[in-house]
Amino acid sequence: MSLLLYGHPFSSYTQKVLIALYENATAFEFRMLGPDAPLNAAEWLQRWPLRRFPLLLDDGRSVVESSIIIEYLQQRHRGPVPLLPDDAGAALEVRFLDRFFDLHVMSPVQHAVGGALSGDAGKAGDALASAVERLELAYGWLEDALAGRPWAAGADFTLADCAAAPALFYADWTHRIDARYPVLRDYRARLLARPSFARAVAAARPYRALFPLGAPDRD
Repeated sequence: MSLLLYGHPFSSYTQKVLIALYENATAFEFRMLGPDAPLNAAEWLQRWPLRRFPLLLDDGRSVVESSIIIEYLQQRHRGPVPLLPDDAGAALEVRFLDRFFDLHVMSPVQHAVGGALSGDAGKAGDALASAVERLELAYGWLEDALAGRPWAAGADFTLADCAAAPALFYADWTHRIDARYPVLRDYRARLLARPSFARAVAAARPYRALFPLGAPDRD
């Protein structure tokens, strides 16, 4: 097996890469990171001591950061679903949306989660309030940007959707996407119905108790 992926099923950025792998039916071995797999953790930390996952190992070559991993897969293990367009202008739009979902949707969620994990009620409240404010801005922008588009960048499922799926999944748990954003709600539902993401969600289901803000009884 040439491709190894180190990560955790409940991790949004691990899910982002899993979606890309599943979309193209790319063969790989998943190496779980957690207290029950100390050898996997030791291998991962030896290759990436910054303690961030996922990490892709391709015949001894380490590739890190989810967006870079997906671009690497397209270059070196390209499948039938191109997740980044060959046209430079279209690719730039996909990359922008990928960054938008990571920085303006997933990042506020992580801030709220970090506050909850601090154990300090004041910090938790402030972090959640900040996340809600930022997510509302992101939801409003996305409601307009996604109008008339089945997928984030248009007609085709891309890297941007790989980023959007887990980001919007956890964002809605953190601050519900309400009825004022029907376009965004419908897009999130399409992502949940996509087989590649549905598979990632199913694998992560046993770990929902880990969500410190409280996982809702849905999705």
